[in-house]
Amino acid sequence: MNGTTRQAIAVGALGFAQTLAWGSTYYLPAILAGPMARELGVPTGMAFAAFSAALVVAALLGPFAGRYIDRFGGRDVLTLSNLIFAAGLALLGAAQGTTLLFAAWLVIGAGMAVGLYEAAFSTLTRLYGHEARGAITGVTLIAGFASTVCWPASAWLEGEFGWRMACFVWAAAHIVIGLPLNRLLVPATALQAAIASKKQASSAPPPAPAGQNAAMALLAFVFAATWFTSTTMAAHLPGLLRESGAAPATAIVAAALVGPAQVAGRLLEFGFLRRFHPLLSARLAAVAHPLGALVILGAGAPAAMVFAALHGAGNGVLTIAKGTLPLAIFGPDGYGFRQGLLMVPARFAQAGAPFLFALLMERYGASALLLTAALGAASFAALLLLNPSTKVEHV
Repeated sequence: MNGTTRQAIAVGALGFAQTLAWGSTYYLPAILAGPMARELGVPTGMAFAAFSAALVVAALLGPFAGRYIDRFGGRDVLTLSNLIFAAGLALLGAAQGTTLLFAAWLVIGAGMAVGLYEAAFSTLTRLYGHEARGAITGVTLIAGFASTVCWPASAWLEGEFGWRMACFVWAAAHIVIGLPLNRLLVPATALQAAIASKKQASSAPPPAPAGQNAAMALLAFVFAATWFTSTTMAAHLPGLLRESGAAPATAIVAAALVGPAQVAGRLLEFGFLRRFHPLLSARLAAVAHPLGALVILGAGAPAAMVFAALHGAGNGVLTIAKGTLPLAIFGPDGYGFRQGLLMVPARFAQAGAPFLFALLMERYGASALLLTAALGAASFAALLLLNPSTKVEHV
C-alpha cells in the first residue's frame, strides 16, 4: 500500500470519526436540550449552561492534549476520546437531575478537548508536516455533514425511543464505530519521529521569533470571533431568519442550506484555492458573513437563502483555516500545543455566544446581526495584518 493510499484511508477514517464526534456532542443540544430539560424539570437554559460548561473544560484541557500529540502522535488521544465520549453520553442518558447533567457534560467536555477538530488537525500535522493542508481539508469535507446526518438521526431516536436512549445509542456508536476508526485506521507516528519530537519538546524552547506573539494574538482573535459567529448561527439561525420576516417554512429551508454551502466552500478550498496561501482563503471567507448580513438587513426575508449560503460557505472555509493557518504561518513544530492555545479564547467565546445573542435578538431582533457582521469585518482586518510571506518555524 503506497503512501497516498494510506493517507486517503487515514483522512477517510478521521473524517467519519469526526462526523460522529461532532454530531453526538456539539450538535446534540439543538435536538435534545428541550426534551432533556422537560423531563428533568429544569429550564432549557440549564441544559445549554451545562453544554457551555463542557466548552470551558475543552478550552482548559486543549493545550495539554495538543502538547501530548506533538510528542507522541494523536492515535492514542483520539482513541481515548471515544471512550470519554461514550462514558459522558452514557452518564448523560442516566442523569436524574442537574448534578449528573452537569457532570455528564463536563466529561463530554474532556472528550471534546481530545477528540474534535483540534486533535484531528494536530494528528494530521504530526503525520504529514507541511503537507497536511490537503488532509485537513479532506477531513472537514466529510465531517461537514455532521449536522446534516446527526440532527435527523438524533431527532428520530428521540422521537422513537426518547432522549435517554438517543444518548445511549450515540455512546455505543463511539465504541462500535468511532474507536475502531481512530485506533485501527489512523497511522501511529513512527517511533524515531516520536523520540526526536520528545527530545525537542523536553529541551528548552528557543526564544520566540519577532512577530510571533503578535501573529498568535491576531489568530486567536480571528478564531474567537469566527467561532462566536458560527456557534451563534448554529443555535439561532432559524429564529433569526424568522425575525428578518421569513415564514417558518422558508426559514427552515434556508437554514438547511448552511450544510451544503459549507461543503461547497470547502470544495472550493480543496480545488482552486489550495494553490494559494491559506490567508487568501481566510480573508475571502471572513467577509462572507458580513456581506450576507448586510444583504438580509437591507432586503429582508427575500434574501434569507442568500444570507444562509454566504454564511455557510464562509464558515466552511474558516473551519479549514483554523487548521491550515497556524501550519502555514508557524510550521508543524509544536503545532498541537499552539493549536490548543489558540482555541482557548474561541472555546470561551463559544460558551457565551448562544446566551448573549439570544439577549440581543430579544432586544433588537434581526439587527443583532450587526454584532456578528462587525466581528467578521474585524476578523478580516486582523487577517490583513498577517503577512503571508512571513513564516515562523519554531514554537
